[in-house]
Amino acid sequence: LFLCNRQKTSFYLLLMPGDKPFHTKEITSQLGCARLSFAREEALEQLLHLTPGSATIFGLMYDTENQVQLVVDQELLREPYFGCHPCINTSTVRMQTSDVFDKLTNALHHTYVTVTLKGE
Repeated sequence: LFLCNRQKTSFYLLLMPGDKPFHTKEITSQLGCARLSFAREEALEQLLHLTPGSATIFGLMYDTENQVQLVVDQELLREPYFGCHPCINTSTVRMQTSDVFDKLTNALHHTYVTVTLKGE
C-alpha cells in the first residue's frame, strides 16, 4: 500500500499480507506519525514510477532520494517466500523472504521499519 501523511510530505510503502485487513490507526501509532491515508496516484507515479494497483518494493529503485519509507508487517518476515508485482500487476514474482529483506533492500538503498498489524 502506498500511503502519505495529511500534509503529503511523508510517504510510506507498506508491505503486508494481502488477506489482512488494514486499519490506519494501527500503523500511525507504531510509526509515531500523523494520520495516514492512501497517497494520490500522481505521487505514486512521480516517486515510484508505478500505477495504481501495482505498488511494489521494486518501485523503490526509482526513489533515489529516499523520499519513501519502507514499512513491513512482521508477519511477512516470518514467511519463507515473498511475492510481489514486478512493477506491473499482471504478474507476480516469488523470492525468498531473506533475499528480499537482506539483499534487495540493500541494493535499493532503503532500510525498512517493521510494524505489527493485527488486522482486527
